[in-house]
Amino acid sequence: MAPKSTAARSSPKSSTPNGTPAKKTTVQSTPNNPPYPSYDYTSTGVRDTNILNLSSNDWQTVGAITIIALFVRLFRIYQPSSVVFDEVHFGGFASKYIKGKFFMDVHPPLAKMLITLAGWLAGFNGDFDFKDIGKDYVEPGVPYVAMRLLPAICGVLAVPTMFLTLKASGCKTFTSAMGAGLVSFENGLVTQSRLILLDSPLVIFTALTALSWVSFTNQHELGPKAAFRPAWWFWLAATGVGLGATASVKWVGLFTIAWVGSLTALQLWILLGDTRNVAARIWFKHLFARIFCLIVIPIMFYMAMFAIHFLCLVNPGDGDGFMSSEFQSTLNSKGMADVPADVAFGSRISLRHHNTQGGYLHSHTHMYPTGSKQQQITLYPHKDENNVWLVENQTQPLNLAVDPTGNTTVPGPLAWDTISPENVLDGSLIRLYHVTSDRRLHSHDVRPPVTEAEWQNEVSAYGYQGFEGDANDLFRIEIVKSMSDGKAAKERLRTIQTKFKLVHVMTGCVLFSHKVKLPDWGFEQQEVTCARGGTLPNSVWYVENNQHPQLQADAEKVNYRDPGFFGKFWELQKVMWTTNAGLVESHAWDSRPPSWPVLRRGINFWGKDNRQIYLIGNPLIWWSSTAAIGVYLVFKALAVLRWQRNCDDYSYDTFKRFDYEVGQTVLGWAFHYFPFFLMQRQLFLHHYFPALFFAIMALCQTWDFVTNRVGSFGGFVPGVKDKPAVGMVGGTVFLAASIVVFGLYAPLAYGNMWTKNECKSVKVLETWDWDCNTFHDNYAQYSLLTPSAGSGAAAQTSPAAQGGPAPPVADDPKADVHVTPQHKQPYISDDAAHAGISGMEDGFVEEKVEYRDEEGNLLDEEQVRALEEEGGISFSTKYETRTRLVDQYGNEVFGDEEEESRAGDAGVVGTSIKGVDPETANARGEADASAVPPNAAVGEDVRKERSVEANVEGTAEPESEVGKETGRDEL
Repeated sequence: MAPKSTAARSSPKSSTPNGTPAKKTTVQSTPNNPPYPSYDYTSTGVRDTNILNLSSNDWQTVGAITIIALFVRLFRIYQPSSVVFDEVHFGGFASKYIKGKFFMDVHPPLAKMLITLAGWLAGFNGDFDFKDIGKDYVEPGVPYVAMRLLPAICGVLAVPTMFLTLKASGCKTFTSAMGAGLVSFENGLVTQSRLILLDSPLVIFTALTALSWVSFTNQHELGPKAAFRPAWWFWLAATGVGLGATASVKWVGLFTIAWVGSLTALQLWILLGDTRNVAARIWFKHLFARIFCLIVIPIMFYMAMFAIHFLCLVNPGDGDGFMSSEFQSTLNSKGMADVPADVAFGSRISLRHHNTQGGYLHSHTHMYPTGSKQQQITLYPHKDENNVWLVENQTQPLNLAVDPTGNTTVPGPLAWDTISPENVLDGSLIRLYHVTSDRRLHSHDVRPPVTEAEWQNEVSAYGYQGFEGDANDLFRIEIVKSMSDGKAAKERLRTIQTKFKLVHVMTGCVLFSHKVKLPDWGFEQQEVTCARGGTLPNSVWYVENNQHPQLQADAEKVNYRDPGFFGKFWELQKVMWTTNAGLVESHAWDSRPPSWPVLRRGINFWGKDNRQIYLIGNPLIWWSSTAAIGVYLVFKALAVLRWQRNCDDYSYDTFKRFDYEVGQTVLGWAFHYFPFFLMQRQLFLHHYFPALFFAIMALCQTWDFVTNRVGSFGGFVPGVKDKPAVGMVGGTVFLAASIVVFGLYAPLAYGNMWTKNECKSVKVLETWDWDCNTFHDNYAQYSLLTPSAGSGAAAQTSPAAQGGPAPPVADDPKADVHVTPQHKQPYISDDAAHAGISGMEDGFVEEKVEYRDEEGNLLDEEQVRALEEEGGISFSTKYETRTRLVDQYGNEVFGDEEEESRAGDAGVVGTSIKGVDPETANARGEADASAVPPNAAVGEDVRKERSVEANVEGTAEPESEVGKETGRDEL
């Protein structure tokens, strides 16, 4: 009995390792060749399904479904005619590409450059900034339709790609057409492909990679006879190009690489077992072919996209602050002339922080509002005269010309200008004199105004012209030898090459900075403190600029090293990775991976004029594809159990093909879904789209097996293989039902008119949190309204741009409006008076308060009252909409006080900045302020700060992300 059992177990196991089909042959016996079993890696039940050999009827079908997809994707693509959701970022990036301004985004550049190309070809000049959700496109003449066409065409191409992929996997034409139809009428894919977003290019490149890989797998499974033929090479190389393109759109492409890589490893493992047909030389040929096509080609493609990226972005922009000084020096106007290498006493230097890229050690004649109330010290990201410091020795030089006895010194900070330069050595005690304000860098045992930690001391500028300073101005140079470049730089202070710490002599703390911004009174510049036990990277400084009157023209000069392409490329990858890992802030519309397969929640993209765009999938397609994944997992579990019980299931070709073909697709779904469980960053429903594509594939493959290949189920239930009409009727009904469901939710995809009752009738899940009160009660009410334009739209939706699109505001019945009397007569400007607007003796302020739960659902008064009675509930203001006053021409009208404030704050993003008046500061008792009015003008400093946006312009709002400093979302 034992031998029999062994034979029974070996047959299915050996012939199908991990369910992979293989053909077993027996070699004929000869005297020199004894009989033994051999495994030919040709798969049984496989036929050549190369899509390059499709029939004319199949290509006609491709044409028909592509035309349908064009209509579905391009229908009213011009609406809405204002900025929607993440068009804020990706449209803004197109502006920067055209202007050549460097920006930092967490996504690779391919899709952004394609969108830019579409806009540029349509005449876009980059002047529109895409800053606010709802900002009008029409009035400034933005070719937004052309820019939206690029993602839309990508969405259209995904439809025939699905058809061709299913054909390459062996499915019937009807099943392939059904799969293409499901992609065409999937609401989420339609919504995402009609806007200036990256997910549609990501899906098409993922789909093209899947098509190429499935086609290559088919060629591989044909066995040794098909290896290394032109079709074999073509599809393998095409897979590599697809992998490179997918990874060049978003790093989600790494999941596609992992999928292909795992299946490649399986193929090589099977090849290793075919000792008759695959000699060692042939196996290594297979190996190196795959290394070149699936590793070298994708890397070359990916790097080529960044090479183009660097060629386009040659000017400084709001993203260069993320990069190193060496990187920044490669940008136009950011480079600098060669500077003297050795730093001497009397040198005028600028100090730069090594770790945070926050900028230069900086001071301006504004005082701290708390603590010592002395002059502020900050990090400032731009070159400026207020960054210049003069290096003083701890003692003044001797005036031997006047007093040969050496008892007289040369007074003042300019004492070193007339003597031979003396180098600053490791361990030297120095003072740093701020040239424009006549104060010295100073620290004392006073807590900083922002980081009020015991281990942090305040750093200030202290003194006045003619003041000799005190002991708290002394700092010791400590060169960090491990970070300094060259022997000389480890011994004495050298420009750029020496990295050093400044240790405060009296307290032992070290000059320190970290990524903490000062409030408005500090112009949102970076905080500088003196830290006891601060981390090394944040305590390291270096000299960038260096001038001395006594240094000759032939003095040794240095400059930043040119990092070259590879240096810039690698640095940008590290910055992208670090930034992406920091996207952990919550978002109003984020969701977690467990909710995606069941379509628990969508994303609110846009709302205006009683219409709304809300990203939600087609529930019938979504849930059916998830069910197909579940069916395969149950099948696989039962197959493994039956295999362990020595059942002979794997001897049937149909069983093996279902396991391998559908299993390959489900593995693609798993690789594009489960990695998100490991991420703590912001995630959104659209992150599931690549996985959804694979799920729809699995659904169609399962349907094809059930209706066209399975003769019976378990030998008891007859199949419909011999009744193709049954499968076609069932598929037609399912596709028709999917189209009907698509139509039910289409107003949310296109931003069309809808009524409240229609909206409520299709709201299947309570977690679908679009607001039906946004819409009118009937369609007649839409014809009575004139759509708001330009500025009005921006005013309505701009608050959403601060933290994601706000839930659409419901109609504003008078019963919900609270009128608060204002006993002060409002100011009315001349413009308002000419417009026929007059003030009232007693003004009124209208305000409408809405209460929503944590998921954005609108609460009525009874629900709010019930929650308050339960206790433990608190409400906080999340969105605030302000009403603007406009004249008959649409121009905004301000009151006199507001007009004055507006003029004063021109160019300021956020709260206006008001500095401390040194004279009033002295009146409050700040004895340390200069008795002589400082000669440093801060007007230029203020102007530059106001010209810099409070957050990086290309930030990943509304999905963002790292304090609103980068691009946006996600992998």
